[in-house]
Amino acid sequence: MGTLQIDVLGSSFKIKANEETDYLEKLMGYYKKIITDVEKAGGLKNPMEIAIMSGITLCDELYKEKSKNVQLQSGIVPTDGEKEAERLTLAMIDKIDKVLN
Repeated sequence: MGTLQIDVLGSSFKIKANEETDYLEKLMGYYKKIITDVEKAGGLKNPMEIAIMSGITLCDELYKEKSKNVQLQSGIVPTDGEKEAERLTLAMIDKIDKVLN
């Protein structure tokens, strides 16, 4: 069990988790990198907006990786509906990127 002191976007608190402290610190470092990228790309200043966009960015990364893994492991070709969902998701992300830039 590890602990992590979180100091980000004007908030400060400590958590305990079922992961090692080193791992938690790596996650926090990656999250801070995403926050910095979002701030630079979008020019956002509101901490809530930055946190939300950072979360969407991470969800996008996770979704893409999970989709790749499922396709690789199963050898299943995506259905037309799945392809359309991916196309719509990517279009939405593109629109968000354009609004932020």
